[in-house]
Amino acid sequence: MAGVGVLTGPLTDAIAEAEALVAAAPHIRSEQDLLEGYQYLAGGILACTHAAWATEKTHPSFIQGTGPYMKMGLDNPDTLYFGTRVNDDAEYVVTGERGSTCDLSFQVLSGNYTDSNVPGSESAFDDRAIDIDPDGHFEVRFGPAQADGSPYGGGRRNHFTLAPGASQLVVREVYSDWSQRRGSIRVERVDRIGVAFDALTPEETAKRFARAGKALVSRVKTWLQFPEWFYLKLPVNTMTAPRPTPGGLATQFSSVGHYDLAEDQAMIITVPKSDAPYQGFQLGSMWYISLDYTGHQTSLNHNQAQVDPDRMIRMVVSERNPGIANWIETVGHPRGILQFRWQRTSRDLTPEDGPTVEVVGIDEVAAKLPFHDENRITQQDWAARIGARQAAIADRMLG
Repeated sequence: MAGVGVLTGPLTDAIAEAEALVAAAPHIRSEQDLLEGYQYLAGGILACTHAAWATEKTHPSFIQGTGPYMKMGLDNPDTLYFGTRVNDDAEYVVTGERGSTCDLSFQVLSGNYTDSNVPGSESAFDDRAIDIDPDGHFEVRFGPAQADGSPYGGGRRNHFTLAPGASQLVVREVYSDWSQRRGSIRVERVDRIGVAFDALTPEETAKRFARAGKALVSRVKTWLQFPEWFYLKLPVNTMTAPRPTPGGLATQFSSVGHYDLAEDQAMIITVPKSDAPYQGFQLGSMWYISLDYTGHQTSLNHNQAQVDPDRMIRMVVSERNPGIANWIETVGHPRGILQFRWQRTSRDLTPEDGPTVEVVGIDEVAAKLPFHDENRITQQDWAARIGARQAAIADRMLG
């Protein structure tokens, strides 16, 4: 048998390296920033170790790579993420039952996210591109092109070609109402159905510990770079016009920015209620992860938000409570990420579909909101909103 620490050594070394990266992160200004970094690191250790042992190229299964306790990549509070590894020369069958969520999308990626690269999106589509039975069941197949170069499955419906280099299949289930019902999904490699797993070997076991460590360091390095690439070079306290989301996601547009607010300041964000089936807004920390969206209202989608009589959604981002239903809490984060997403769109969005931003003193908020009387909320009703969020997340995680 291997000596104590021989197999786990690469992982423990990687944890120490990742901890040093977290401690040296350039955005850290307070003890809270650092402690949240360590919490983020704990989630990364959990996710990477789980992935190293739960993902098999020969016997794939969907796993959740991000969630409330292992966040990464500005995770959307309205989305459940599932992923699996694939080989570009194998065939896969994905079966499931469509839930009642507003969107279900599939994306095939080549390569991995790193601190110098965004993986290529080989194909991306939502469930409008597939046939689903009246009872909600579906079957989707992925495989390599045929020998003559023609599409996998002869181009038949529900058949999708894996491009050379394809390495990941990602599925997103998006909630526009947190009471919507989660679906089910399963993936199988066709030539391994009914075939048992290979027995573990010392070599394979060592590889998995090493793979978890490598993934952890890459995870920390990668997502520290994303704010620098896509957000922090923009003028502070502004948001971009809607644009196709980088990375090739089908029918998704986004508007992004970053904020820096004093405790006595507020940001008023005004945006039209979209005709898209999904429109969501969230705050993120400088670790490029969502803020606590269970115990605090740090995100709102178009069904959760109060819509004014003129069909505009007006949200107030601030540390201090302005006493309105669409308060977005910064929960001790004077700096952070701003993000809108529109999904399942049927047209290109224009600047007129996007947000406008104004920074004011917190005491000026009431005068700046044209429907302030209708926007106000009691403490009792606010507590009910938070309670509904907590219950919905608990139900979703157990669903």
